Amino acid sequence: MTAPPLARVTDSDVIRESLAEPEAFAELFDRYSGMIFRYVSKRLGPEPAEDLVGETFAVAFARRRSYDQTYLDARPWLFGIATKLVARHHRSEAARYRALLRSPQDGPVESPAERVAAGVSAQAARRRLATALAVLPKRDRDALLLYAWCDLTYEEVARALDIPVGTVRSRLNRARRKVRAELGETNPLTEEA
Repeated sequence: MTAPPLARVTDSDVIRESLAEPEAFAELFDRYSGMIFRYVSKRLGPEPAEDLVGETFAVAFARRRSYDQTYLDARPWLFGIATKLVARHHRSEAARYRALLRSPQDGPVESPAERVAAGVSAQAARRRLATALAVLPKRDRDALLLYAWCDLTYEEVARALDIPVGTVRSRLNRARRKVRAELGETNPLTEEA
């Protein structure tokens, strides 16, 4: 009788184990494919997201020998790969934001009245935010979306994009300023300045 496998605590443990047992890498897919899918889907839509998630993990698997084992959390590395793949689809992403602007409002939301008002506000905010995101330079948009949609820290965004933390701070500051300006210095959900 063989002993049960040791619990894999960190992502770097999983990657290290996958060097000898490639099937162990599937654990990273199980842990993070949903997060990567949501991120890519928000940027490009669900259809290309499925392909890009698979491609992200294929690239990560091929590059796992060069993974820096001192980083216990592989999320920034995986989001970095996904962001680079999204860059290839940049035109599709910009077209998606333009399509969001043209899309009809979602179907009616049933009572109570607060839900209806919230739905209308969310739709208006979505359209305004899509406009603001569409005009951002790609590098600023990448930093902002990794920070806002993926809940990565400044340091993790820096790792994902392979840039210094100071550059992340600059890009986020610039992106926030441009988004606020595009939104007319108001919060689109409250319409307060």
